[in-house]
Amino acid sequence: MSISVSTNLSIVVVEPDPDRARLIAEALAQAGGHDVHIIGSESGLSRAISTRDPDIVLVDVTNPSRDVLEELTLASSPLERPVAMFVDRSDDSLTRAAIEAGVSAYVVDGMRPDRIRPIIDAAIARFQMFQQMRTELEATKRALEERKIIDRAKGMIMKARNVEEEEAYALLRRTAMDQGKRVAEVAESLVSTAGLLA
Repeated sequence: MSISVSTNLSIVVVEPDPDRARLIAEALAQAGGHDVHIIGSESGLSRAISTRDPDIVLVDVTNPSRDVLEELTLASSPLERPVAMFVDRSDDSLTRAAIEAGVSAYVVDGMRPDRIRPIIDAAIARFQMFQQMRTELEATKRALEERKIIDRAKGMIMKARNVEEEEAYALLRRTAMDQGKRVAEVAESLVSTAGLLA
């Protein structure tokens, strides 16, 4: 997901106060030709957001409680898109809960039209940074799992053929090349087959 506030964004604004919603929509219109959709009610929020599938969600909460915060963050899917949450007041536990839920920007002192553009930029940048970190973490986890499976397969070959580790790995690699597969796939097949036969 590569978006920036300079492109035309699809933005959902969760704002129950119609006057504040109008000011926010005007500020966003001045920031660019964004497709802005205002949601004034928290009921059915998750469905409304998923239907619109916006690039970013801006949530304005006057007096947040932990329950409201959790409901809003779940509904706005902060792991799928940037979410900027604006609150009039907060405390450390609410801030921590919002960040742990994946909110990209948590801004105390409400949603002021003059601050929206830089906050959207920051929320998008932070979201993209965390998405990259999540992707890298998943790749690392996958590599570690594959390494474990390869090691188990090597151990099985060493035992069955009475060979050293290097020769066992060479056999795995050769088999993978012959079958047009990755070494990890061949190792997984061997480990799975051995599991069935045990």
